[in-house]
Amino acid sequence: MATLTYEILLTRIFSVTMWYHFAFIAVSVALFGLTVGALIVHLRPKTFPAERTNERLAQAAALFSISIALTFVTQLTIPFNPEWSFIGVYSSALLFAIISVPFIFSGIVVALALSRFQSEVGRLYAADLAGAGIGAIAVIWLLELTKDGPSAVIAIAGVAAAGAVAFALGSQHARLAQLCGVVAVLFIVLAGANAYAAQNHTAVLRIVWAKGEQESPGVFETWNAFSRIKVSEDPDPANPFAWGMSPAYQGGDPPEELLLQIDSAAGTVLTRFDGDTTALDYLKYDVTSIAHYLRPNADVFIMGSGGGRDILTALAFEQSSVTGIELNGDILDIANERFGDFTGHLDERPEVRTISGEARSYLASSDESYDIIQISLIDTWAATAAGAFALSENALYTVEAFEVFLDRLAPGGILSVSHWYVNRQPTSSYRLTSLAAASLREVGFAEPEAHLMFVRSPGDDDFFPSVGTILVSNEPFDADDVLEMEEVTARLEFKLLLAPGLAGDATFAAIAAANDPTSVDIGGPGDMSAPTDDRPFFFQMVRYQDLFDSSLYDDATAEFLTRPVLVLFSLAISVIGLSFAVILVPTLLSTTRTALRGLAPMVVFFAAIGLGFIFIELSQMQRLIIFLGHPTFSLSVVLFTLLVFGGIGSYATQHLIKPALTSALLVPFGALLLILLAFGLLTPAIIDAFSASGTNTRIIVSGAMLAPMGLFMGMPFPIGMKVAAMRPNAPTAFFWGVNGATSVAGSVLTTAVALGWGLSISFWVGTMSYVVAAAGLAIIIRRGHV
Repeated sequence: MATLTYEILLTRIFSVTMWYHFAFIAVSVALFGLTVGALIVHLRPKTFPAERTNERLAQAAALFSISIALTFVTQLTIPFNPEWSFIGVYSSALLFAIISVPFIFSGIVVALALSRFQSEVGRLYAADLAGAGIGAIAVIWLLELTKDGPSAVIAIAGVAAAGAVAFALGSQHARLAQLCGVVAVLFIVLAGANAYAAQNHTAVLRIVWAKGEQESPGVFETWNAFSRIKVSEDPDPANPFAWGMSPAYQGGDPPEELLLQIDSAAGTVLTRFDGDTTALDYLKYDVTSIAHYLRPNADVFIMGSGGGRDILTALAFEQSSVTGIELNGDILDIANERFGDFTGHLDERPEVRTISGEARSYLASSDESYDIIQISLIDTWAATAAGAFALSENALYTVEAFEVFLDRLAPGGILSVSHWYVNRQPTSSYRLTSLAAASLREVGFAEPEAHLMFVRSPGDDDFFPSVGTILVSNEPFDADDVLEMEEVTARLEFKLLLAPGLAGDATFAAIAAANDPTSVDIGGPGDMSAPTDDRPFFFQMVRYQDLFDSSLYDDATAEFLTRPVLVLFSLAISVIGLSFAVILVPTLLSTTRTALRGLAPMVVFFAAIGLGFIFIELSQMQRLIIFLGHPTFSLSVVLFTLLVFGGIGSYATQHLIKPALTSALLVPFGALLLILLAFGLLTPAIIDAFSASGTNTRIIVSGAMLAPMGLFMGMPFPIGMKVAAMRPNAPTAFFWGVNGATSVAGSVLTTAVALGWGLSISFWVGTMSYVVAAAGLAIIIRRGHV
């Protein structure tokens, strides 16, 4: 349980110290460490004599506990800044190796338990998977309890030490049990004390390096399963916070503001407000508010209301009503309760309603309509430039999502989406236009260019962006709309780049009108295809084939396009290189040629099930992020379901599968492949049918879809081990190493495949891996011996 809880906690820590899209590293690290631990047990048999098994289990569990704390503190002192270079690859590998240490000790515990109590291997493996599944859920409760990520990590170290106590008692080693008990109590007390101190901004153990930058404590900080939220003093109190301020703004006395940051990346502000809307006039000069000029007296819907800035904008324009939705309930609590006196308790105003929920599913299930639906820079430039979102799924920037938003607009309503505009090469703005045009075509509009406007704030810096806002209407913009927009943009000195009958930038007009926007020459590299739920990587705008174009590297502004893919390659080299050097090489060196003779089908079998499991697990994790609305929910649901039901499947093999080379061994594979086929074909329809349901319903549906897969995916590994055991002196550790190495490599390859070709292709690659595994087993059965 502690292993899985720590693994998921790492994804939350990485989201702050690195970027959220590095969550898959936690999966890689865990698989790598567990496999190395198992190989240590195999390669050092004298270190683990049978008569001292319980003692060694206790010692390994204690070291697992202690190493969680030590390596975590070490990780916090290392600024993470991966790049495509030798140093970048080396630093990634070094950090990877450090973080893997606790998982190595956990792997020793698992390997010892499974290898020393072979008569109970089915029950032990099932208990291991079930405990891991519980750990996947426990992380949510733990973060809600501690409200602090580092404290939660230390608490998990205490839980691991408690496990060591149980092993020590089984070894009749009273002193070791007492020592482990002291460690457990110490870590739990330290976790509680640090969590308490964190609420008072005096925590000793806290995040120091975030996104490669050193950070200082704020005025308030809290964690939950969604993110870390930090409130700090305004770094620029002389000027009001703005995304794309008009040069026509003459200034004045800016309101007092506090900076609110989510995972040290996405930022917004809390604004002091006393109810006087005339003090909010400065908000009318921001390009993100441009839709309000076209639709007065509107019912407004704000996605990602955050600290309430966009709500204040609607109030400044005296709109009829404003509904703000925020995924993270703690942010609403901060804005409306903890800092409510500062923000003016916006939620208590009669025209304002705030909702805690996921915007897309809420709108899909709602029968209300709105005159303006607004999405304003839910991603920061720092994150975009770092490539942080390119490897991340985004449920709001897909054709299917835009269809939902358009459906919830009142007649003549406007969807307003603001995003960074890179002056020299506005690739992301072009792609946003492509997405809007494709969505309009999907809902039946043959001429999407009549429904689109694009406005940007001025800016002459080629390398630092301005802000662009695209307006998408469910009815063609009329002449009055265009005249009004021309007047407003001229007065505010904004640039109108696209409107019906007007093309300030011919490329925007070409993309809006093109049936195939990928055929439009945008003056540089870039993927202009519209993102979909199957390939929901809006910010991944470089196609793999573009990486071989040398001209791409001559343009400094293209760095933020190429960086994420090159970072992915850097991580792939680090992960696969470490897997080969630490797992496969030692295993091969410790295995004789005679022992390996004739075992090619078994090697293929274990490699294929390793790839198959991880490809299916991670592809569904990525798919369900879109369905469930947040990566932590997806991670917990997928791991809990696959591991618990995989444990049941593993346990079932102990009683249902006889140790004989008969075709009966292929029955579970046949059942699994049928389930995978049905899952792959039916999942899109099921997700579409339940997309408007509440979060709890969507979690239940997700679990119900995954459970049959998990049940049968838990069977191949124990079946393979039973078959391998039919050969005298079979190199089982080598098979374990092959399985572990391919799983580790697959954790990176899955992301690479999904980025290039979509989540469905990742899933089918996993399915074909199980076909290959079944073929390898069939060859062994046919020849009658291992």
